[in-house]
Amino acid sequence: MASALMRWMVDPMKNWLANIHKKTISNRLHRYGLRYDNLYDPMYDLDIKEALNRLPREIVDARNQRLKRVMDLSMKHEYIPEDLQAMQTPFRSYLQDMLAIVKREREEREALGALPLYQRTIP
Repeated sequence: MASALMRWMVDPMKNWLANIHKKTISNRLHRYGLRYDNLYDPMYDLDIKEALNRLPREIVDARNQRLKRVMDLSMKHEYIPEDLQAMQTPFRSYLQDMLAIVKREREEREALGALPLYQRTIP
């Protein structure tokens, strides 16, 4: 019951508040030319770091370029031009498929009792 309620609450197709939230996020990502997957921090989650390491170099370079552009525009208090904003696809994912594979592998290793592939260390 609770899981069905939670799925309804976060589904933009069914809940109008979730739809408004998605539009707001989309507008903010459009302004800077970001994708939603750019918001994931590899220092926060080691699965994300591993997924980024497995992606092709061109995709990771494009991600880094978008993040650098955002930092530059944010410091200048500017947005990308309107014609470029119209071309942006903020919810086109490039990380989710690889992240799902990494999480599945980690869960499988944990189920088999194997050592984790990566561990967080404190410098």
